Amino acid sequence: MGPPCRRPGIYPGRVSSETPRDGDLLVRIGAIVFLVGAVATLATVAPLFLGAEPLPTAAYFVSMLMGAGFLIAAAGVLRAVAAQRRQARAALSSVPSGSGPAPSR
Repeated sequence: MGPPCRRPGIYPGRVSSETPRDGDLLVRIGAIVFLVGAVATLATVAPLFLGAEPLPTAAYFVSMLMGAGFLIAAAGVLRAVAAQRRQARAALSSVPSGSGPAPSR
């Protein structure tokens, strides 16, 4: 039997079998917001070094998105950590009491 028939235009690359976890979306959104803030920061600082006219105040407010993006991404990481801890607790509670780890003294 030959290679499977590929239909052009549908999934041209490999498809990931990894399922999204809790917090993944927040981390991605935080990274995007951080990058927007970083570009805005570069754009507001560049005129100061180049001797050009400074940008309006609104540009400086947009550069504050850098910190906001960092906080959003950190919240996503904390959410992922909490989900992993819940999953680990659930796995430990499903183990019969006699087969768990030995108690520490």
